[in-house]
Amino acid sequence: LPGGAFPSTMASRLVPKVGSKQGGAPCRERSVVVLSPVGRIEVSGCETGVHEIKLPKMSQLPSGAESSVACEVCEGAEEMPEPLQQCTAWLRAYFCEPEATGTLPVPAFHHPLLQRDSFTRQVLWTLLKDVKFGEAVSYKQLADLAGNSRAARAVGGAMRSNPLPIIIPCHRVIRSSGDSGNYGGGQLLKEWLLSHEKLQKEKLA
Repeated sequence: LPGGAFPSTMASRLVPKVGSKQGGAPCRERSVVVLSPVGRIEVSGCETGVHEIKLPKMSQLPSGAESSVACEVCEGAEEMPEPLQQCTAWLRAYFCEPEATGTLPVPAFHHPLLQRDSFTRQVLWTLLKDVKFGEAVSYKQLADLAGNSRAARAVGGAMRSNPLPIIIPCHRVIRSSGDSGNYGGGQLLKEWLLSHEKLQKEKLA
């Protein structure tokens, strides 16, 4: 496809912006709107990496017709920097071909929270690396994995601060009771993502 478009089932729109994620020279930020089974997802980033993923708020579960939108092929945006190309390709695979996410490159990240040496960063990287598709961990279990078993509350704060939901899968962190718990995109979206992964994992088994 021309102009760096990706063969996708999602619609994209590029919006040039200028911003800085490091406090130094500003980077040229672009935003892509991804039409997914759960609604419009906005991904922003630059040539260096992805800045942020903004999820829609779900007020109701998508119908079968709405879910099928993720299977319509359309052209992507022109002049999309490589990290956004990789991010949108990864999101498409997550919703449509989950088995492919393990073979696709995770895009570079360009957000100060993921560049500073902190426990929050450690938690988010641990979550990305160790908690796989279709799995779930409690806040305490993730604290253990990140090296501080007493920091379950801090893990909750890290989940609220996560700038890259779905790719850094904070929806897979649940309460010890088994309840899904809070989520930036709302509880309905969190439950949909967990259900989607469980169903797809069963299909692949």
